[in-house]
Amino acid sequence: MSEKTDLPRLEARLRDLARGPARRMVALAGPPGAGKSHVTEALLREVPGAALLPMDGYHLDDGLLSARGDLARKGAPQTFDLDGFAAMLERLARDDGRTVLVPAFDRDLEISRAAAREIPPQARLILAEGNYLLLDRPGWRDLAPHFALTVMLQVARPVLEARLTARWRALPADQARAKVMQNDLPNVDLVLGASRAADLILPNG
Repeated sequence: MSEKTDLPRLEARLRDLARGPARRMVALAGPPGAGKSHVTEALLREVPGAALLPMDGYHLDDGLLSARGDLARKGAPQTFDLDGFAAMLERLARDDGRTVLVPAFDRDLEISRAAAREIPPQARLILAEGNYLLLDRPGWRDLAPHFALTVMLQVARPVLEARLTARWRALPADQARAKVMQNDLPNVDLVLGASRAADLILPNG
């Protein structure tokens, strides 16, 4: 059964995990607009020995999505390199004393940039952050054994809709509305309705 927490208690829990000799991995999940990036940044500041593995670094390229007919659904589960992400979790779990370079998503350019983040060998806690880390679907559920702890951000759906609408405010109103209604909110509903229960629930409204 999931337990509710807050940011200070979560930070304390993660500091405890980061003190051990073994490398541990934590999943920080939540729907689009839940504030995962902001929470992760706060955790990285407050938890010594923590490093980030962003799931968004595994977005498929727009050219490939266009060829597949999936460009309008960018951000849906099928538009990520799940196998590549899983392989990176396995590589980090080996904890072989080597620096690991991981990709990150550039929101300004709307592309994933290879080798954009560095995870040093001394990192004892890996924060894996992304929408679908707890998705109870084939492939995604296979990520579960990697995580020593799972956290789901909890935000009311109307708040998510407002945040996502604001995200596209630079676009013409009809395009922004289409992005929210035809892509963002279906992804929100998938995360809310098809994710496994997390160990911890973090309200972030």
